[in-house]
Amino acid sequence: MIYTEQHRELMRSITKFIEAEINPHIEEWEAAGIFPAHELFKKMGAQGLLGIHKPERFGGLGLDYSYEMAFCEALGAIRNGSVPMALGVPPALTHTALARHGSDALREEFLTPSITGEYVACLGVSEIGAGSDVASIKTQARRDGGDYVINGGKMWTTNGTQADWMCLLANTGDGPVHRNKTLICLPMKTKGVEIARKLDKLGMRSSDTAQIFFDDVRVPQRFRIGEEGMGFVYQMQQFQEERLWGAAGGLLALERAIAETVDYTRGRIAFGRPILDNQVVHFRLAELQTKVELLRSLIYRAVEDYIAGAEVTQLASMAKLTAGRVSREVADACLQYWGGMGYMTESGISRLYRDGRLTSIGGGADEIMLGIIAKGMGILPGQRRGA
Repeated sequence: MIYTEQHRELMRSITKFIEAEINPHIEEWEAAGIFPAHELFKKMGAQGLLGIHKPERFGGLGLDYSYEMAFCEALGAIRNGSVPMALGVPPALTHTALARHGSDALREEFLTPSITGEYVACLGVSEIGAGSDVASIKTQARRDGGDYVINGGKMWTTNGTQADWMCLLANTGDGPVHRNKTLICLPMKTKGVEIARKLDKLGMRSSDTAQIFFDDVRVPQRFRIGEEGMGFVYQMQQFQEERLWGAAGGLLALERAIAETVDYTRGRIAFGRPILDNQVVHFRLAELQTKVELLRSLIYRAVEDYIAGAEVTQLASMAKLTAGRVSREVADACLQYWGGMGYMTESGISRLYRDGRLTSIGGGADEIMLGIIAKGMGILPGQRRGA
């Protein structure tokens, strides 16, 4: 995928916004364990940045997905992983199914104010005992007259303490686990919704993450996204964009870590010469830079195919797997060259080490990605090729 000048101009505008509105506050937000999502989202919504490839009819810019990727990649200029992750939830995980499958009335009610930044959204999929294994969720939404009555709970919910609405995946029947689930727009102020606690995480410190309970929560059936029973399929579609987003969003952060490590090791003297002068160090940094560039090429290829309407489950899974592993490798190797300073929480490489670890877990763990890739290759135990 080759960015045009229009893509580059978008990226420059985003970088300028980041330097003015986000990076000066990162340390404060990290210490507080939260950032002001409504304030930030409204500023970004005012610039049209929360609906780049969503329909113009509902407030979006109507651009193709390459512009969403340019936006995502540019967010790597933010000096933590928390804010890019939180910004990725709406376009990749809550807006996608709603924009594609929601009724016009539902899109007016939830999508439009999310694109303008008036609403903050969260995704309700993961549960204790059902993280990567989405089919095993237990939350129920039973029909009662014209409503759904929801009981259960969700875990590891990004934006959960600040969200105005949740894109909720719940069981709405007793049929096969891949055909008994439905996506529902759930206003978070509805009676019976309880934010049980804000979770304390290893990394992504300024992104609020919540555990949420539902006790006889009643919402109208018109809040259903698309067809009943198609929620699992819709969510798998959303996961493809999440995985592309998760892979692309770390590119600039990885390159920055390598560049800053080059600068640090050039000035760090040990045994009479710069650390960087050791061949094992500068060769290793060259190898890491090469791996980041290979990751970028894989992401761009997947996005090109996605824009063309091709099935990208295989490529998106490969990109997500590779991003997680390269992130861990870059952070670990660079931190080593920073020595004791790398172990301090005040250092950027320490934050990357903590924040980046989530890439191999969230949105489908490495093992899930490997299973998807193996299935696409026709090499799962007992599987015939093409099955």
